Amino acid sequence: MQLLIYLLFYPILWLISILPFRLLYVFSDGVYLLVYYIIGYRKKTVRNNLAMALPNLSDKERLVIEKKFYSHMCDMFLEMIKTITISQSEIEKRYTFRNLEIYLDLEKKQKSIALLCAHYASYEWAVSMNFHINFTGYGIYKKISNEYFDKLVKDIRSKFKAVLITTKETSKTIQENAISGKLGVFGFASDQTPRWSDNLYWYHFMGIETPIHVGAEILAKKYDMNVIFLKTKKVKRGYYEASFEVLSEDIKSVPNYKISEDFMNRVEQQIHEQPEYYLWTHKRWKHKKKV
Repeated sequence: MQLLIYLLFYPILWLISILPFRLLYVFSDGVYLLVYYIIGYRKKTVRNNLAMALPNLSDKERLVIEKKFYSHMCDMFLEMIKTITISQSEIEKRYTFRNLEIYLDLEKKQKSIALLCAHYASYEWAVSMNFHINFTGYGIYKKISNEYFDKLVKDIRSKFKAVLITTKETSKTIQENAISGKLGVFGFASDQTPRWSDNLYWYHFMGIETPIHVGAEILAKKYDMNVIFLKTKKVKRGYYEASFEVLSEDIKSVPNYKISEDFMNRVEQQIHEQPEYYLWTHKRWKHKKKV
């Protein structure tokens, strides 16, 4: 059944991926009308998230952000599909790095690097970073249940010189690299909701007390990794600009959870600058602290 589903859908994805960008965005406009006005995909969740995160805005102002978000989400989804056949020169033109030297200077410290980023703007096209770095780039992802689509995602990332590892493989891979002396940069998209447990770390994100991921910081401390933040800005439709901000070059001297808090602060700044480019479809504030 998995193979049948793959054989049915892959040709459609491939055809979408070869569309010129001009036609891709015309198609995206149509998908937006379908997703937002007819299907109403997760509209209640998005609306609730915006109301909690941006209570200072009026309903009318949040509605404008909501519609812009859905339009961007459709663009981003189709841009992900476009990655199947996009050329290196095309993606490098559309996803640029403003201060790559900051990252490259960190490589010279000869320590592996934990790269923290958010589900913001184009987090998928950040994979093009691997064309410009010396370390092996590891993308941490959640394994896809369909093994054929899972392999497709891995094949796409390998085209960009990236190695995909699942969340369950992350700790083991970092440990093995540390033992063998292999240097790498590990990409953590750590801004979404962690799985519930009694040992969650709580922090005020967007003014709301909520649990945050601290796994990247814990691993970085355990294996003495440097930590950097990748900030992505959407310049215009189909074009993005990324910049790097160092979070720590001596992590063992940093108080516990400060790195995670600094990261979430920077994500919050991004959201306030252009809230329509954050991924609002997830139930980010579903957990409530037990009293």
